[in-house]
Amino acid sequence: MRLSGLLRTKSINADHSLGGPALRPVLGPVDLTLLGIGAIIGAGIFVLTGVAAATQAGPAIILSYLVAGTACAFSALAYAELAASIGGCGSAYGYSYAGLGEIVAWMIGWDLILEYSVATSAVAIGWSAYADNALEAVGLALPAVLQQGPLEGGWINLPAALIVLTLGVLLSIGVRESARVNAVMVLVKLSAIAVFVIVAASHVEPANWSPFMPFGWSGVMGGAALIFFAYIGFDAVSTAAEEARNPQRDLPIGILVSLAVCTVIYILVAGLLTLVVAYPTLNVGSPVADVMLRLGYPWAAGVIAAGAIAGLTTVMLVLYYGLTRVFLAMSRDGLLPPLFARVNPRTATPVRVILLSGLLMAAIAGFTPIGQVAELVNIGTLAAFFLVCLGVIWLRYTHPDLPRPFRTPWSPLVPLLGAAACLYLALQLPLITWLRFGLWLALGLVIYFAYSRRHSALAVAESGA
Repeated sequence: MRLSGLLRTKSINADHSLGGPALRPVLGPVDLTLLGIGAIIGAGIFVLTGVAAATQAGPAIILSYLVAGTACAFSALAYAELAASIGGCGSAYGYSYAGLGEIVAWMIGWDLILEYSVATSAVAIGWSAYADNALEAVGLALPAVLQQGPLEGGWINLPAALIVLTLGVLLSIGVRESARVNAVMVLVKLSAIAVFVIVAASHVEPANWSPFMPFGWSGVMGGAALIFFAYIGFDAVSTAAEEARNPQRDLPIGILVSLAVCTVIYILVAGLLTLVVAYPTLNVGSPVADVMLRLGYPWAAGVIAAGAIAGLTTVMLVLYYGLTRVFLAMSRDGLLPPLFARVNPRTATPVRVILLSGLLMAAIAGFTPIGQVAELVNIGTLAAFFLVCLGVIWLRYTHPDLPRPFRTPWSPLVPLLGAAACLYLALQLPLITWLRFGLWLALGLVIYFAYSRRHSALAVAESGA
């Protein structure tokens, strides 16, 4: 196949909807911001904060969050420009198709499918642990064989599978309804965080910040690489472009405001955690609730546990949503079978994609131990961010007259810094993660050359010309 075919690009704002119903534009700036907060605040604040402080950075974990947040900010600015100028429900996949070529778009779309599906399954397993604790607390504990998959000695992780299927039903009903549920859950978890802040503020011991940087600057950067997982999700906001009422204005607001709010919250909670107790004691599965128990506030620990369940629920909801929209965009373009491009005319949702992906993710969450495979989420996200940053630079060169309602400031410096930061953080990940990622991309290339390159809407148009 000629190189020009591999690098053919889709016209910006092209429509390959296969004549079916469009998605319904019902989301405003508040909805999009809450989607971002819903996706970002979850395991990062309720789990990773303590682990990273105890094993990587100590009290300097606040600097780790600042570093990771700054790296994400560079990428977020790039996302905001492309979301406002190109739009579409495909996020980084769509931007790559418009600027970098079909083969690059396929690989990044394939990458996003991995990122969102594995992340949703991994979070579902974490959610299950909290749900099991809650059920046990009210005397309704599940049998052990229904709390773990076959490879861990059980039959199925039933709560993990059920929550994925439940969210699939919600997403099938409609995006407006899903956004309302997300808003309620976000309010619950922000209220839980507020309880922690109020209680912890009266138990501050400045001596716990000495030494402030016990692992040195390398520890700060190692912590940043670890907690980068905490920021994953803001990019899912860009998959809502087709369902935003005013995407040119509202998408940049949703992306940037949610990232800024969550960064402040992360730094505040991390700072209080390490001020209230000694950082080596934070290496536990639920550090925020654990600190409340140690301070003698069991009721606060209960509130925080409820907030953690709500937080993990919204993370799954938004990542699941993002997965279905990327899948839909790729199917519309012919890179995946067109039967997945159907939108239900009554609910204006891609029900087939939602249910198929839900069944697959429920099976992963219910029957497999995610373990280190979850690290694939980090490298997949970094790859997407890296290409989006490069895409801003390339489109400024190839399409200088493209209307840009939002422009990344100080370009090309900011997108170059974003690409460099993503590459640096990716290099901190272990070799086995790179090997697994390479195998996934190799599988994607097989599918592309066996099916997608001949069935893409652009290829069909060329052959009929």
